[in-house]
Amino acid sequence: MEHRHLNHCRYTLSAIDGVITRGKKADWLDLMGAAQIDAVLLEKIERICRANANAEFDADLYEFWRQWAEKHRQVPPLTVRNFGDE
Repeated sequence: MEHRHLNHCRYTLSAIDGVITRGKKADWLDLMGAAQIDAVLLEKIERICRANANAEFDADLYEFWRQWAEKHRQVPPLTVRNFGDE
């Protein structure tokens, strides 16, 4: 999703908020994929959701994303295990 005020591809706080509130399914899947490999992005999502926890509009969207981010933050990072060192 191209954010209306940005001309780059980074997920800024404003861009993330736009995806959460106005994004389509493909935009959500892109954000989810990016957040699963970037802990900083995951924290940005949680930060936005905490700030909008009592939003008059779209509160259900922020709660969904807050729970999603919390769930994925708790998943341990993937590591490569060297089986020869046991």
